Amino acid sequence: MSEARTPVFSVRNLWKVFGPKAERVPGSELAELPAAELRERTGCTAAVRDVSFDVEKGEVFVVMGLSGSGKSTLVRCLTRLIEPTSGTLAIDGEDVLAMDTHRLRELRRHRAAMVFQHFGLLPHRTVLDNVAYGLEIQGLGKAERRAKAAELVEKVGLAGLEDRRPSQLSGGQQQRVGLARALAVDPSVLLFDEPFSALDPLIRREMQDEVVRLHREEGRTMVFITHDLSEALRLGTRIALMRDGGIVQLGTPEEIVGSPADDYVREFVRDVPREQVLTVATAMRPPTAGESESGPALRPRATVSEAIEAVSRSGGPVARVMDDGRLLGVVDHACLLDVVAGTGEGIAAREVTV
Repeated sequence: MSEARTPVFSVRNLWKVFGPKAERVPGSELAELPAAELRERTGCTAAVRDVSFDVEKGEVFVVMGLSGSGKSTLVRCLTRLIEPTSGTLAIDGEDVLAMDTHRLRELRRHRAAMVFQHFGLLPHRTVLDNVAYGLEIQGLGKAERRAKAAELVEKVGLAGLEDRRPSQLSGGQQQRVGLARALAVDPSVLLFDEPFSALDPLIRREMQDEVVRLHREEGRTMVFITHDLSEALRLGTRIALMRDGGIVQLGTPEEIVGSPADDYVREFVRDVPREQVLTVATAMRPPTAGESESGPALRPRATVSEAIEAVSRSGGPVARVMDDGRLLGVVDHACLLDVVAGTGEGIAAREVTV
């Protein structure tokens, strides 16, 4: 964490075990068993296995994994839609596991709004009234909630469709209604559970663009569940990659692609175009005499792909990596291609904190 501020979510040693006498598994020798052996010996499945992480205010925290990895169970544990078996869980410093029914209702209605893959829209209500539904539950007057809902309908790109029913909308439009409905209660965090996986590729891309735009404009904290690596890399500030209920690696997209934690992660990211994810901060080196005064300037977070284009276009030997007028280093064709090929020193050794 950059400062000593309270995370939006703080999760420590969280377990969710399904099966008979599930509570006996965490903290015992059974916890060390592989998934198949645990099922065979106890009849239990550890869907979430000793997971710890913080979600910082304003970040898009992506939980990614294949089907059965535990990611959807994990996001449901955050608001106790599924009850954790053991561990600690807090939102804004408040113990979620100690919340009574009233506090849990408040958490789900006001503080952590879910956006699901299956939109859950009310078929007999219009777009406007679907968006206003959460505000109605909160007791807001009709005129006020419809006015706020109208603003959000426009924000998510559905202006002019306020009076349509869900059956009259495309899948992408329905998902926009679901997003607007979640935003209407002004939650401190949005929880997305594979919201776009049922959409056509082009519509899915549009919805990803919408999430990027909303995050850029509002800076709202988001927890995003997906099985799609390209979606995770595109949206995530940080990514937690899950396997068999546990987190295999937690890091930035650049760290996941540039420094895989093990062979599983390495195989996962094998086909990712490294030059589109890794930045010049990964590739740069100290300047030699004369290199600090010439060449195009790049921001530290420019991708390697952008740097290759800039160096080629300039016709010079190097590009300078600059931050607020300060020279951090230079990149040339050799070090850029080194990073693309994966033969460099790796992010942990080369990246400079900016």
